[in-house]
Amino acid sequence: MPSKTVTVGSAVGLHARPAALIAEAVTKSGVPVTLAGPGGNPVDAGSPLMIMTLGAKQGTEVTVSSDDEAVLDRIAGMVESDLDAE
Repeated sequence: MPSKTVTVGSAVGLHARPAALIAEAVTKSGVPVTLAGPGGNPVDAGSPLMIMTLGAKQGTEVTVSSDDEAVLDRIAGMVESDLDAE
């Protein structure tokens, strides 16, 4: 499965709001996507609760994986952006 490692851009990390926005985008895509923190097991990016279990703070590297390159790029871009600023 193709993957991309990106740095969390949200000022407060992947907490409730950013996790919900990412999970919503994954669910709408209809394509499986996983997120994994450093040395951690991948979690379902379609679940905000699973995303929050990563405990990813701003600056943490997260690996985004998906078989769909367009979805992979979109979700990776969301992880990199400050979703709290929007």
